Amino acid sequence: MRTFLSAVLIVLVALLVPAGAVAYWADHELGDADRYTAAMAPLAENPAVQEVVVTQAGRALSGQIDAGPFQGGVDALLGEALRSFAGTPAYRTAWDAANRAAHAAFFKALTTGEGNAVTIDLAPVIEQVKGDLVADGVPFADRIPVTHVAVTVMEYDNLGALRKGFRMLQIAGIWLPVLTVVLAAAAIAVAVHRRRAVIATGLGVAVGAVLLWIAVAVFRRLTLDDLPADIDRAAAAAVYDALTAFLRTTAWVVLAIGLAAALAAWLTGRLRRTP
Repeated sequence: MRTFLSAVLIVLVALLVPAGAVAYWADHELGDADRYTAAMAPLAENPAVQEVVVTQAGRALSGQIDAGPFQGGVDALLGEALRSFAGTPAYRTAWDAANRAAHAAFFKALTTGEGNAVTIDLAPVIEQVKGDLVADGVPFADRIPVTHVAVTVMEYDNLGALRKGFRMLQIAGIWLPVLTVVLAAAAIAVAVHRRRAVIATGLGVAVGAVLLWIAVAVFRRLTLDDLPADIDRAAAAAVYDALTAFLRTTAWVVLAIGLAAALAAWLTGRLRRTP
């Protein structure tokens, strides 16, 4: 009975490893504005994401300026200015500000259910570009209005189910990882052969890490396959990878811990048998 109970606990540990990692990620990574902004910050230098920002901002600005017969030249200047600006520290600052605002909208949508989309406001980018163009003496640049150009990054038909799921993950954010550790310790404590239980528990933890890695990969494919045709897949993939970087790192760390524990227990047994 003790062996059976230990085996059941080890199976639960393997299943709780990915669940606990996702719960902690949702609560402490997605739920925290600073960590969310830090996770999205590297995307400021991603070519696919830059192209989406340049394209969307360029379309919005072009529609706000009536340059008559010079419209084509003005649009070309805007495009060049936006691409040039995308490689500057000021752009990265504006990108961080836009993502912090997007996180606030995302969090509000999940906690209150208001709105059906999460957007990034490109107004900080437009304001910086306008200032640079005016300083360079570009014709009609002073006519550029600093409007709130929203780029939709996520859209929902119904936030109800997602809001409930996110709330549950927030509640379980710290308790699931703690429960996983407690069950792992219990699996070893109740076992008849403790060393074998340590090996089995370590392997169970490693299996849980593999399940987490597979889940992240599968949901990545499903997310990209469900994108509307007008959404840039390369940019969306970069955003997904940035948001789930914590989960992938966690999977590798937990895998290493599980295998190291199992190997250490196995080596201890081998050394004890050595005369």
